[in-house]
Amino acid sequence: MPDKLTAELWSADGTRQGEVELSAEIFGIEPNVAVMHQVVTAQLGAARAGTHSTKTRAEVRGGGRKPWRQKGLGRARHGSIRSPQWAGGGVAHGPKPRDYSQRTPKKMRRLALRSALSARAAGGQIKVVESFEVWDRPRTKQAVALLAAMGVTGKVLLIAEDHERVAITSFRNLATVIAANLGQANTYDVLWADTIVMSRGTLELGQSTPRGTAEHAAAVRTAGDGEAT
Repeated sequence: MPDKLTAELWSADGTRQGEVELSAEIFGIEPNVAVMHQVVTAQLGAARAGTHSTKTRAEVRGGGRKPWRQKGLGRARHGSIRSPQWAGGGVAHGPKPRDYSQRTPKKMRRLALRSALSARAAGGQIKVVESFEVWDRPRTKQAVALLAAMGVTGKVLLIAEDHERVAITSFRNLATVIAANLGQANTYDVLWADTIVMSRGTLELGQSTPRGTAEHAAAVRTAGDGEAT
């Protein structure tokens, strides 16, 4: 990874403003693929309902009577028509309701998120917008125009501050865009997106506020666990 990383800086109306420097501590580490895989697996597992269920031979209705006598007919021996090998019988070793969630340490989640951000930064897939506060009301057409001006195509992850709700509302109607605030940023969404678009205030908040302080906790506290750096 290079010592100095930069990202394109744009205005909210789609004008190129130059470049902004990215923190090497967050955007310049060597991606840990194994940790990213484990964290994403845990995240997808936690999203599963786990309500799948099949019936065993003991739970299927019927089959209490032996279908034919044990010997003398030249037929295979059976004790119930609800055995797994019978049509309409029970399922052997089938799924039962279970919890797929996994516990992943906070340090592991942070490392996975920094690894994903570093991978996107290395590929020049992070773009920064000066501020969305100039948008007076939510307009999806305005969001589409901004992405077109920046030359962004494919799947996009937008990260904005809480007070930039206008931008989040403008982007969230687009099928290929996930709009979130800083505290909702997670490894899966970063890896899912082809391009990361964030406001400059979000970038500076994530880079400058020391982790572990009360100010940082208040800054990134949102619904959900929150993997913000």
